[in-house]
Amino acid sequence: MDEKILVLKNIKKAYPGVLALDDVSIEFKKGEVHAIVGENGAGKSTLIKIIAGAVKPDSGEIILDGKTFYKTTPQEAISNGISVIYQEFNLFDSLSAAENIFVGEKPGHGNLVNFKRLNAVASDIFARFNVNFRPDIPVKELSPGQKQIVEISKAIHKEAKIIIMDEPTAPLSIAEVEKLFEIIRELKQSGVTIIYISHRLDEIFTIADRVSVMRDGKYIATNMVSATTRKELISLMVGRELKTSYPGPQVMPSDKALEVINVTGNGVHNISLSVRKGEILGMAGLVGAGRTELMRIIYGAEKLESGEILVGGKLARINSPAKALKLGIGLIPEDRKQQGAFLTMSIAWNICISNIKRISKYGVVNRKMEQELSKTYYDLLNIKAPSMEQQVSNLSGGNQQKVVLAKVLAARTDVLIFDEPTRGIDVGAREEIYHLMRRLSDEGKAIIMVSSDMEELLGMSDRILVMAEGRITGEIAKSEFNQQHILELASRNI
Repeated sequence: MDEKILVLKNIKKAYPGVLALDDVSIEFKKGEVHAIVGENGAGKSTLIKIIAGAVKPDSGEIILDGKTFYKTTPQEAISNGISVIYQEFNLFDSLSAAENIFVGEKPGHGNLVNFKRLNAVASDIFARFNVNFRPDIPVKELSPGQKQIVEISKAIHKEAKIIIMDEPTAPLSIAEVEKLFEIIRELKQSGVTIIYISHRLDEIFTIADRVSVMRDGKYIATNMVSATTRKELISLMVGRELKTSYPGPQVMPSDKALEVINVTGNGVHNISLSVRKGEILGMAGLVGAGRTELMRIIYGAEKLESGEILVGGKLARINSPAKALKLGIGLIPEDRKQQGAFLTMSIAWNICISNIKRISKYGVVNRKMEQELSKTYYDLLNIKAPSMEQQVSNLSGGNQQKVVLAKVLAARTDVLIFDEPTRGIDVGAREEIYHLMRRLSDEGKAIIMVSSDMEELLGMSDRILVMAEGRITGEIAKSEFNQQHILELASRNI
């Protein structure tokens, strides 16, 4: 595993006002799993895009299998054995798994496709990974883990020497993560190099051989995973030691802010819960447990079939997100890019959009009020950007999350639902989000936090409810928090 397959030398890339990569040099070896970690804005995404040929470096060299490139195209990268599996899969839902593997090719004679050969080749690749779903099944019917296997199979079919995986476990269940790790180990044994990007440090200690740290566009260090620690990695990533990852409450919870009584709908059954002002209520469960489905009912995005929702002790009829916001309920969704923010609009526009009536008259927006309102929450949440006119798509994940939260707070909400609040967010930004959440709860906001991160649940929650198969299977007080007990409740068959 000492043969170098990819060497990056003195790579630089600048955008207007931002030095994305500053003289970065990293070496990758054949047949290794090489993790890259760093806070959002560290330069990881830009580095991946340069390797994949999607972005041209301003200077530096890319040495791939002994060949020197100063820039590449996506087609050149693929033809030279580089494949990228992004967090959002690049698949055609209406095509079969086998057809997706062969996209861009003509496996047949003339305009006729040899489906028998197509399916046979796909089946052989699936068998190699010990998976058994049909190659002719439409991709839209596959689970996230199966879709990922199709992406990996595409790379193998194209004879990839290097596979880059960007946050590969984000959409996966525990069982699917274990299967992915099996596949990665098999690829490694066959000499394929895996470049593994993840914010989940536990995974890196499970699957990686070496780990490189980036910070503020600079290369910091590369360590053998076996010779480093989580604490050391975090220190290298943020340039300081995180003293308090999970801030504790400063006030006692008071009156009930929200009650859910015997609620059924959107795949959940007979759910009852309450959350108090000043409390962070954690919602635990495995993928598909129904936590997000329940939150969408509370927020009015999905239909309530039966049961009652009380806000401040009064019966509330919530049939739309607009009604939920009017009643003081806000949702910070798991998918901030698709559901939480308007990426092509400015920070100021995003902050004000949920409270547009407050700053407009006769349909005309008062620009002074818009600036004042957006500036209040821009400063309050310490959003890091050159100005409030910055397009949200240009922000890091952590700052995008702050914009979504600012939008919800600007609507004067008292009950905040955080669905996977730190998904895809780096360690330093996580700490900031945690302190924001605790500060809001100390101010009397009621918070419901859906999280698949066990450490986050145990560290941030004042109380935890566990769900499985659309039902609540248990409630755990802070003094009784236990990871094994939570997993037992989450795995319970109803």
